[in-house]
Amino acid sequence: MMGSIEGLERFDSPGKGRGLRVTRPFKVGELLFSSPAYSFVLSLSERGCYCEFCFTRKEGLARCGKCKKAFYCGVKCQKGDWAMHKLECSAMTAFGENWCPSETSRLVARILAKKKMQKERCASERILLIEEIQSHVEDVDNEKREMTESDIAGLHRFFSKHLELPDHKDLLTLFSQVACNGFTIEDDELSHMGTAVYPDVALINHSCLPSVIVTYKGTSAEVRAVKNMNPGDEVLISYIDLLYPTDDRNNRLREFYYFTCQCQECKTKSSDKAKLKVRKQSDPIEQEVISNMVRYARKTIREFRLKLDAALDSVAPPSELLEMCEQSLDEMGAVFDDTNVYMLHMMYQAMGVCLYMQDPDGAIRYGEKIIKPYSKLYPPYSLNVSSMYLKLGRLYMGLERYSVGVGALKKAMAIMEVAHGRDHFYLTELRKEMTRK
Repeated sequence: MMGSIEGLERFDSPGKGRGLRVTRPFKVGELLFSSPAYSFVLSLSERGCYCEFCFTRKEGLARCGKCKKAFYCGVKCQKGDWAMHKLECSAMTAFGENWCPSETSRLVARILAKKKMQKERCASERILLIEEIQSHVEDVDNEKREMTESDIAGLHRFFSKHLELPDHKDLLTLFSQVACNGFTIEDDELSHMGTAVYPDVALINHSCLPSVIVTYKGTSAEVRAVKNMNPGDEVLISYIDLLYPTDDRNNRLREFYYFTCQCQECKTKSSDKAKLKVRKQSDPIEQEVISNMVRYARKTIREFRLKLDAALDSVAPPSELLEMCEQSLDEMGAVFDDTNVYMLHMMYQAMGVCLYMQDPDGAIRYGEKIIKPYSKLYPPYSLNVSSMYLKLGRLYMGLERYSVGVGALKKAMAIMEVAHGRDHFYLTELRKEMTRK
């Protein structure tokens, strides 16, 4: 609980509600606190790669003898996870290929089971529960409400045998809380591993000029300073990707978190000019042309996401995705500089498609165009920058370009030592990678 963490206190943050602030100085890279997950779930796509209980990645994981679908480091982790895994184990066997709850439904099922276990174990003791985190159920639009209703239907279908489910209104509130306060657990390259709820971390407010960063060690969240902090400073994280200009960031904050940021960066929009840089031409490009291209870029990004979802469902081939990236880059490149964030966005997507198609040379070609602008446009110690250096470094090493590969990995390490801490196992593995030839 937050009250027991030295150097931090809860307070009423003006215009934001509850928040956290420091009561002693913290230096860049210093750990403010580590928080175990209240509840967590491993993504189905990562089963077999990570232990379901501790999220350790290793070869030779032991398979659950009953469902044959969950994997563990050994007996200790399997026993530790049984209270949660039993919600799914028999159901996966019974439903077979028809077992398809969303990741959110799986997490909510575990939250409900955890709450029941807590009440049975210590009914009189006050515990920091998910009830303390914010809900915006009244603000949800029709599209999100339909998704939530689908998730609730899945909860009833796949989990009602092992759970006493609350009434519909309470479920709507709980799903809203998870939507607003759930955290995506990511690996060192920012690939999705699972989802979790951390009530203590959920107390931290947003800023586009964050003072801390959240990283993960197994299923625990770690909060480290990315700025020197003095007593009384509020602890602030970013809820969103900070690459984009002010209007885009606030559109996303309103869509998912129901507020508009009032930080200094949002008030001054001081980085927007660099983020929306246009191509230099002998005759200046008219503002209307630029505005039209911005609208085109936003529309293309939305369409790409839809096509990507179709590709993940094996409907659209990857080659169509790459063609869409290349066409949009040609179109936008007539107006935008290569360092414009919309150009960078589509280059990043193209790099991802090349990686999926096992085209390392294509991935490197896009990655090399991305990395320098990323380093300038993102804040210091950004995981987006370190993950890009990691990807490039590993691609170089795979092509036996060891010198340039080690150089990229060292740049990733410099950021990760601050964001993850020097003793994190990601850093231990990275040091080993840099010596392999």
